[in-house]
Amino acid sequence: MKIFGIGNALVDIMTSLESDSLLDKLNLPKGSMQIVNEETIARALEQTKGLKQTLASGGSAANTINGLANLGVETAFVGKVGGDELGKFFRNDMQKAGINPKLLQGVAATGTALALVSPDSERTFAVNLGAAIEMTADDIKPDTFNGYDFFHIEGYLVQNHSLIEKALQVAKSSGLKVSLDLASYNVVESNLEFLQRMVKEYVDIVFANEEEAKAFTQKSPEKALDALAEIAEIAVVKIGAKGSFIKKGNDKYRVGVVKANSIDTTGAGDLYASGFLYGLSKNLPLDTCGRIGAVLSGKVIEVIGPKMDEATWKMLKENVAKVEAGELSF
Repeated sequence: MKIFGIGNALVDIMTSLESDSLLDKLNLPKGSMQIVNEETIARALEQTKGLKQTLASGGSAANTINGLANLGVETAFVGKVGGDELGKFFRNDMQKAGINPKLLQGVAATGTALALVSPDSERTFAVNLGAAIEMTADDIKPDTFNGYDFFHIEGYLVQNHSLIEKALQVAKSSGLKVSLDLASYNVVESNLEFLQRMVKEYVDIVFANEEEAKAFTQKSPEKALDALAEIAEIAVVKIGAKGSFIKKGNDKYRVGVVKANSIDTTGAGDLYASGFLYGLSKNLPLDTCGRIGAVLSGKVIEVIGPKMDEATWKMLKENVAKVEAGELSF
């Protein structure tokens, strides 16, 4: 099985905060994802000087594809970067992970996502899309989808409705299974009618966390799951430390979490999607898919940023194999 993703190609600048006071100064609601201009990013970077920071190629769909590649799945990613050093960093980072980076080059600088990680591990994003926002529906070429079985797209692309809709249309007409991560509660709230139509018309697998599911359905997690499962083949609602709900037709599952020392929740939902889609690509039972997702998301929250080193992935693949064999359950 081969999996293809599309999303905003961003370089994450992970920053560990000493307190949440800086969020108030920057007018960034805790836990949100805000699109900001270059001046705001520059001001935030100035005010975070001296704090611990790391760089990683990021963006929601890119993180999911990276997780799949590390599990040994053949993957590709489409996004738009600038012709700058950060663009080169993004491409090289993907290639090192074994991903086929089908990157387009834009005019603006490569997009950046300043991820501000609170002491309680919640993260808040200030994002300047840069070249990523230059990706348009005209960049979606049907032959790009040839040979792939699954297509994963992030809700953060809603800055361009025609881009998302064309990508979903081409994926469906090319016979790919389509998965969508709803991305962020404020993104859902601002694009509710459009996203509801996209899920109903094109999406086979929809991922949402508790806040996103509530924004999408105005319902509590389990009722939101039911509502999502009425319009998508498979619905997944993640409820943080309480685990996740999965539903397909009349079949409903509750999956727990692995014990973890959470220091940064960045990438938790993205890596859950990696594990879940990996399981689906191997035709595993849905609850097993959810457990693989939980194994990955439980480990990524123990590191700063959405990426894990080779030794961690070696251990994760051993645990995934145990889940597949029914030797690890929770």
